[in-house]
Amino acid sequence: MNHVLSGLAANASLPPELLDRLIAVADTETATHLVHRPDLSHAQAIALASRAEEIAVSLAHAGRITADDVDPTTQPYVALALLTNGVGRSEWAQAFARAPDVKHRVELAACPGLSPDVVEVLAIDSDVRVVAELALWTTSQTAARLAVHPHAEVRRAVAANEATPPAVLAALLTEAGMAPAQRCLVCDREETPFVHDPECPRLDCDLLPGDSCDGSHESTREQTHQLAIENPGTPDQALADFADHPSLYLRCLLAGRPNLPAAICARLVVDPHPEVRACLAEKQAMDGELIHALAFDREHEVRRRLAHNPVVPLDVLTHLASATRLSSTLLPRIASASPAELEELAASSIPAVRTLVAHRRDLPPALRDTLATDPDAKVLKSIAPHPGLSERLLRSMVDRHGVRVAAKVATNPDATPALLEDLARHRPVVQKAFREIARHRNASVPALLACLADPQARPIAASHAALPPPIIEELLTDPHERVAEAAAANPSLPLNVMWESMPPS
Repeated sequence: MNHVLSGLAANASLPPELLDRLIAVADTETATHLVHRPDLSHAQAIALASRAEEIAVSLAHAGRITADDVDPTTQPYVALALLTNGVGRSEWAQAFARAPDVKHRVELAACPGLSPDVVEVLAIDSDVRVVAELALWTTSQTAARLAVHPHAEVRRAVAANEATPPAVLAALLTEAGMAPAQRCLVCDREETPFVHDPECPRLDCDLLPGDSCDGSHESTREQTHQLAIENPGTPDQALADFADHPSLYLRCLLAGRPNLPAAICARLVVDPHPEVRACLAEKQAMDGELIHALAFDREHEVRRRLAHNPVVPLDVLTHLASATRLSSTLLPRIASASPAELEELAASSIPAVRTLVAHRRDLPPALRDTLATDPDAKVLKSIAPHPGLSERLLRSMVDRHGVRVAAKVATNPDATPALLEDLARHRPVVQKAFREIARHRNASVPALLACLADPQARPIAASHAALPPPIIEELLTDPHERVAEAAAANPSLPLNVMWESMPPS
């Protein structure tokens, strides 16, 4: 892999004639970068597609080549990519449905809008992998038909298909009125009873760790239940028995479903395992009694997830902020808070509550500036990136709290070149600040030179357009590949250096 060429492939200043040259010499990695260039012409896309079929597939998925550009007999995966995007030709689908290569038939089965005659051929394919892939993506009518397929793998796929009718999903979950499956992938390959060793040494084995079959296809049946519980179309009445299921994973999946009936929630909120209660805390349809129970749960993770729930009341969120260690992100309920609510929260005597408000980036100027003078460093770290803060307020934060807030101050979009230079020279050194300064649009040459001395900030700084061209050119030969690639992608790299970086044709 040529890292300089990969960087040039991403360089926004690359001229068309150099892009042509780069296409002609590109290795696979470089070609991958070229696929998504907005200035790639159709003719250039065709030339790039000729480099390798995998690149042509990427171009097809990106919409850069059309059916007129593809020969399905020599580029089958490119044609299948176009069919996947719904822009292939119907005759291709008919041919692939009977293709000798099962991989082609499997990929076709996942394509949308297949004609009824193609679906019929795939539904009776001799390879269960093809039928299962069809079951995963097909229409509700075909999914209902395949739900009674004798192979458990096909039924498992039907359970995952969101087009499957609710009554069919309920039947897959309860197995009421449904004949048992006759085969599964495990008993297709092994004598039963069989449990797949998680440390299986066979290189050609694609069974999952723990896959098992004693004649009842139990591991595939459990996977079917998992997928049906996750499927939003599964009716609530089919789920009730799983609230007390011995499988922790199934109970967690159940707890994570939206709009669960109150009766099921009442059973899950007293589940002995905290992960079940934590999944329940993320639900956006909860009554006050359930929210209160979760807010005072003994487990930190349950309370933390409840705090991230958009429907949590502000009084509950205030309690959670004072009693729970929350991540330094804008919480959904704070994002939707009214100006009056924000004023009230910002006046709280609890620093953790004021910190919640400080994560907003659209605060009224007066409230923003008030929080910028807060005595608590955590509040300042949260408000420091807010646009509109004056240089005086930003410098005051650093003067008062130094290394605790310097990196966050460096992220402020209005930080001046002079302030960024001072942050780069700060003592003691703030390593995180270098990375933020290196990507800042206002970073000056002196600040960027200081960032180049930091190993983690160096590749970021190497891509900054404000770097002088001689320094960018020097970085092309940096021993660290990420730095060289970033320098090659720098839009300020001189045109003559770009040409000189090209290998001979």
